[in-house]
Amino acid sequence: MAVPKYQEFLLPVLQFAGGGDERSNRDTIEAMAVRFAMSAQDRAERLPSGRQAVLENRVSWAQTYLKQAGLIEPTRRAHFRITDAGKAVLAKPPAHIDVAFLNQFPAFAAFKSKSTPTSDLASTPTVPSPMEVAPVATQTPEEVMADASRDLRAHLATELLEHVMQCSPAFFERLVVDLLRAMGYGGASTASGRVTGKSGDGGIDGIITEDKLGLDAVYLQAKRWSGNVGRPTVQEFAGAMQGHKADKGVIITTSEFTADARDYVRTISTRIVLIGGRQLVNFMIDHDVGVRIVETHVVRRIDGDYFEGS
Repeated sequence: MAVPKYQEFLLPVLQFAGGGDERSNRDTIEAMAVRFAMSAQDRAERLPSGRQAVLENRVSWAQTYLKQAGLIEPTRRAHFRITDAGKAVLAKPPAHIDVAFLNQFPAFAAFKSKSTPTSDLASTPTVPSPMEVAPVATQTPEEVMADASRDLRAHLATELLEHVMQCSPAFFERLVVDLLRAMGYGGASTASGRVTGKSGDGGIDGIITEDKLGLDAVYLQAKRWSGNVGRPTVQEFAGAMQGHKADKGVIITTSEFTADARDYVRTISTRIVLIGGRQLVNFMIDHDVGVRIVETHVVRRIDGDYFEGS
């Protein structure tokens, strides 16, 4: 049989997750191949790019959508488990699960409604909405490609945040410095950004110097947390900045910030930018930190100037 569409994997993947404490991505792919009685030829089918098996790609999409709905959750790199919400679905299993079914979950609906981010440091971009990539009769080919691009970016952002959450605190601190340098802070010199590697300094984890003499600097704090960062943490960082006579700071976390923390930075004279996990991974994608281009699609049109006067 042909490899099923990714929505056909949604319920089977959830059921497979419900059969154990933790599942690996590799075991899940194998289980789906067995469940759908796929031949060796089906398993070997590749995407047009040739870079990934169709089976692996579609099972991965199914996992991403189930995660966004809160039915499964990552445990460590390339592993996941079913959540209480997922168990509740299996307690009264539907005939099938598709995107329309997942829309009943607020987390998934919110994920779909996110807008495409910008690259401005002062903005607050979020993970773009996943959209159905199947062509709709009213869509032009360009619109279908745009929808697919947003979906691919959403999938990448989800995977990237999972990887960042699994890295060590020391690696995350280096990542933050690398990202700010990639965004143009500190210029081209590799010596412009450094990890302080100190503790007991109000959480100052890195410094980016914006000029060769080091007269202007951006102070960094990196929080690889799962819980939201609150006002006390931001206040402590602001106090540490004052001790260094600094007026520019950035706090980057893998989670998000409380409303109280965001309100606080708007009331102080010290300029502190707060970057949450979703904004972080979008900046990483925009500036090629931790990601790489694997495929480029070129769209060509008629060159009217060439044929002018013909």
